[in-house]
Amino acid sequence: MSAAIEPLIHRGLADEWQRIEVLCRCLLASREGKTPDEALLTQLKELHARVMVLRQSLQNPWAKLTLQLDDLGTDALVCILASEAQPAIGWLYQQLQGNESGPHISLALMQPLLALDEYDVHRLRLLLPQLASAQLLQVDSQSLYAPLKPGPMLLTELLGLPMSEQALPGAYLVKKQVSWKELVLPEARERALREFLLWLRFRNRVVEEWGGHELGGPVALFSGPSGTGKTFAAAVIASELGWPLYRVDLARLVSKYIGETEKNIGRLFDAAHGREMVLQFDEVDALMSKRGDIKEARDRYANMEVSYLLARIEDHRGPCILTTNLRQQIDKAFARRFQLVVEFPRPDANARERLWRIMLPPKAPLDPFLDLTFVAKAVNLTGGNIRNAALHAAYLAAESDEAINLEHIATATYRELCKDQAQLKRQALGPLAAHLPDAVLLHEEAL
Repeated sequence: MSAAIEPLIHRGLADEWQRIEVLCRCLLASREGKTPDEALLTQLKELHARVMVLRQSLQNPWAKLTLQLDDLGTDALVCILASEAQPAIGWLYQQLQGNESGPHISLALMQPLLALDEYDVHRLRLLLPQLASAQLLQVDSQSLYAPLKPGPMLLTELLGLPMSEQALPGAYLVKKQVSWKELVLPEARERALREFLLWLRFRNRVVEEWGGHELGGPVALFSGPSGTGKTFAAAVIASELGWPLYRVDLARLVSKYIGETEKNIGRLFDAAHGREMVLQFDEVDALMSKRGDIKEARDRYANMEVSYLLARIEDHRGPCILTTNLRQQIDKAFARRFQLVVEFPRPDANARERLWRIMLPPKAPLDPFLDLTFVAKAVNLTGGNIRNAALHAAYLAAESDEAINLEHIATATYRELCKDQAQLKRQALGPLAAHLPDAVLLHEEAL
């Protein structure tokens, strides 16, 4: 935002809050049987004129919001946000509604404050669910007397407050700051990931300057076995952009009730609209599997849900990363919708050695006889397995007050492999089995 525009927006919002404060004082005077002071009415006229001019200008701060609102809808949002912007207005709301009502306005108060007729109130009641869906409003009841609280998007976009981590419905924030040097992938795959960033960094040049076709997204599909670094790669991309990574839980979006899935998806993308973030959708093969014949009505609705999700992903102006462990289950008709498809392979011995060196705590003491090349060749683990085993080994070493050694590594690796196979033989560790303590295998002797 330029220095010339920022003061105009600040001044415009200050006029909005001051106008509401003057309206409150006029209403208080009227309720006390007094005629509002002439100077107060003159000030109200001037503020109203300035507010209307700003709302019709290119610097209109309300144009930043996802919903396109008329003056009535904008007035409602001003009333809702005003008590957060100016605490004095919250005290006036309490005086007008009763001290027990709190500092947030209700429709019952908004009606006399803005001199609304019954039709206007009805229009606002119909508008409230849309405002709530776009996270511009929080309301617990449809009652005229329910307090209307500003939603997280309203607080963020207009007051500049940080967005709450829980403010994206159906998703949660991944708190992970990582870099390219921590990502262990074949060179060709890493290059493909870096090319994905080009779609964001050079969008203006290609689309605006060169006349390229405008697309949403970009959208990428990351496929590969569990633990091969798909989420880690998404975190690297988010860190490179300096944006937060939100991991979408599809189980929270999909509903057995017809039409609810689309509503949940709509709420997610309405909340994400215009925000700098990376969205990651996990295990999309559950939704985008190969389509068969429609044998019952539910099959038709399931296809509609997938189509709606893909349409919203394509329209969303921001990076979306879809991950799957079962690429072969993805309908090939969906492939054209992705700007990038990257296969994440299981790491080879060289990659596993790099992963062990990265995953072991950097300040942890290492036994001089700990040969990580030997460890990497001994057992074919994924990056996720190695991360868990490296930390487990560190805790074993900390408990025994020793440097991390082959015994700790062997025990930790054995524990990791037991997650997939409870009755695991020593031989599963290959050459590393010679360093596994017998005490760890006591249950094996009883088999």
